[in-house]
Formats: sequence, C-alpha cells, structure tokens
Amino acid sequence: MRKADETTRQRLADALRDEPATPSELAVLLDLTPHAAVRNVEHVSRSVDGTDEQLLVAPPTCRDCGFDDYDDLLNLPSRCPECKSESIDEPTFTIE
Repeated sequence: MRKADETTRQRLADALRDEPATPSELAVLLDLTPHAAVRNVEHVSRSVDGTDEQLLVAPPTCRDCGFDDYDDLLNLPSRCPECKSESIDEPTFTIE
C-alpha cells in the first residue's frame, strides 16, 4: 500500500511500531493536535487487541514529585493530583 493511501491510524500504528512516541511527537508527525493523537491511539489499541501485538504505555509523570499512578494512561493530565504541579511529562506509546 502506498503511503498516500494509508489512513491516519495506519500511519500512527506504523510510527509506534518503529519507535516510541509521545502525543506531541505524534501530533507533529501526523499533523494533528496532541489530544487527537491520543484519541487515535485509543482506536489503534483496540485494533491491536487480539493480535500478537500490544500497545505499551509509559505513564505520564510529574517532573516535580515523580507521581505516575494516573488512573487513565491514555490521557494528557494538566496537573499532578499529588503536588498540583503543571510540570507533567506526557505518556509515551509504543507497539510491540
């Protein structure tokens, strides 16, 4: 299949098979917003479910206190629930 014929989600899945990426990195690569990239990752996670592949997620992490026990890993938190800092590293996604 030619690259021009691939859907955004196919390109996103291919990118995550190549190397881990954050929502911001995916947004730049695919010309999306970071939130749209996360929504597309959610769909891709369902696509790989039941196959020999899996979506792996490194959780968002607070740069100030190290908190990383977020309830929803497919999310872009705006602040830390522990220390209320807005200095949060984005989650990182990969497909293996």
